[in-house]
Amino acid sequence: MYEFKYHRPATVRQAANLLVKNEDAKLIAGGHTLLPVMKQRLANPPHLIDLSHIQGLDGIEMKGRSLVIGATARHAEVAASPIVGETIPALAELAGLIGDPAVRHKGTIGGSLANNDPTADYPAACLALGATIVTNKRRLKPEEFFQGLFTTSLESDEIITRVMFPVPKKAAYIKFRNQASRYALVGVFVARRASDVRVAVTGAGSDGVFRVTAFEEALKTRFNSKVLDGLSVPADGLNSDLHGSAEYRAHLISVLTRRAVDAANGKA
Repeated sequence: MYEFKYHRPATVRQAANLLVKNEDAKLIAGGHTLLPVMKQRLANPPHLIDLSHIQGLDGIEMKGRSLVIGATARHAEVAASPIVGETIPALAELAGLIGDPAVRHKGTIGGSLANNDPTADYPAACLALGATIVTNKRRLKPEEFFQGLFTTSLESDEIITRVMFPVPKKAAYIKFRNQASRYALVGVFVARRASDVRVAVTGAGSDGVFRVTAFEEALKTRFNSKVLDGLSVPADGLNSDLHGSAEYRAHLISVLTRRAVDAANGKA
């Protein structure tokens, strides 16, 4: 690693001020993305600002009709939370599928969203559930927040503080993961909401997480996997690498969407 200065703010305001005062500073919470890159000497931020000691930033609670999860809540905490399990069990299951136990006990939901890895799980949940990503400056919808591979609309002094998930009528997440990294080769989150149905896909898009509107329109007429018969996703615009071709990922999206709808309907 290169030399850096470590900061441990007590509040979000202090953290934001440190970002303003220290050029090229980086935020850290769980550190599962930034620290490996620093160890490989691929990044050398002069300042690290640790959010993990800010009290109240890791809370999980219901507020009105929304499940609110603090930015530094760890994946294991989301997976084990009775509140999450009761209100949006699909989200608890998603958190339990992230990485391995070491990753789940250190990685945070805010860090995952801020990094916006194209194979991460939480972006699919945010997009499918119509979450609101709250920062120290504003509130953002997923369509505004996610800007492409590893890119978000966060400003240089902006910090995610919490994520608000409206509770759906039904939801499920099905993931086909890379057996080595456990990232999503393809992950599909399906949510039946009060006014619509959303199908969000992670791991497959060359521009990051996206929705499959053709599947959504079909499922709005009847929330049953049989309505998807004959429908498919074009391979154009999908990732193709040594783990799977674009055509393979397109096929997986169709298969996993059907399984997710069945799971949301309580079918094995």
